[in-house]
Amino acid sequence: MNCCSAMASLLKAPFFISPLNQKLNYVSLSPTTTNLQSKFYNVSVRNGRWHVPGMTIKAQAGVEGDVLDKESVSINEASDYGVVSMHHVGILCECLERSLDFYQNILGLKINEARPHDKLPYRGAWLWVGSEMIHLMELPNPDPLTGRPQHGGRDRHTCIAIRDVSKLKEILDKAGIPYTLSRSGRPAIFTRDPDANALEFTQVDD
Repeated sequence: MNCCSAMASLLKAPFFISPLNQKLNYVSLSPTTTNLQSKFYNVSVRNGRWHVPGMTIKAQAGVEGDVLDKESVSINEASDYGVVSMHHVGILCECLERSLDFYQNILGLKINEARPHDKLPYRGAWLWVGSEMIHLMELPNPDPLTGRPQHGGRDRHTCIAIRDVSKLKEILDKAGIPYTLSRSGRPAIFTRDPDANALEFTQVDD
């Protein structure tokens, strides 16, 4: 191997900066000579290491190029605490009965009777939304009721997936409840509950 070939091989060797320890992740090379020098590149092998100005590559029998992947897998496993799904969304209300009238009689949500209502120091109710829930909590609301964006999509909001936006639009029209449509043109409608909490209903395919 001449000096130019040796230098080309070195420049092709990939270098990785580990996000875990900020150290070089070396890739093994197998030098065919123990002393390769050039007056132009000053390339040499000393004590089992390639020596080139500005770089050092560890020469060893096995390839360690998969160290970064192993470290990534290890950190992913360490941070995987088992996320399953969204369980519920907590919504504050001033009057539980008024909110239940809206969520039950207008939106048609059903109460989850299995959830306890007497173990918390405030009144509330759990409503089914598919396999997840909304937890209505009768507590003081720190958010102002006035001055909020007209379009709920520009405010904090809860999004519920439904099958027919046009049917919900008819229900809201009949009840005299104001709403806005998605600004992007997708089938979605935004409205607010009696406490000005923004709700989005987006149409999804079965």
